[in-house]
Amino acid sequence: MSAYVYILFNQRNGTLYIGVTANLIKRVYEHKSKIIEGFTKRYGVDKLGYYEVYDDMENAIKREKALKGSSRLRKLKLIESINPDWEDLYDSII
Repeated sequence: MSAYVYILFNQRNGTLYIGVTANLIKRVYEHKSKIIEGFTKRYGVDKLGYYEVYDDMENAIKREKALKGSSRLRKLKLIESINPDWEDLYDSII
C-alpha cells in the first residue's frame, strides 16, 4: 500500500498545509472541491505543491510530523526544489 505526504498552498509563498493520505488524487480533489470543513477550506489552500511517496503509512506519518515541525523556510525550499514555478501539480497526478 502506498502512502503520500503532501504540501498544499493557496498562492506562491502563501499559506501552506501538510497532510498524509493513502489516496493522493482523492484527497487533493476533496481539498479542491471544498467538501471538507476546516483549515484548507477556510484559507483556500487547494493547490498541490509537493508530495512524496512511501511504501507504508507509518513512515509517511513520521515524515509528515517531521515536516510540520520544520521551519517555514525549509518547507518553501522543499516545494521549490521540485516545483520552482509553484505550479499546481494536481493535473500531473491524475
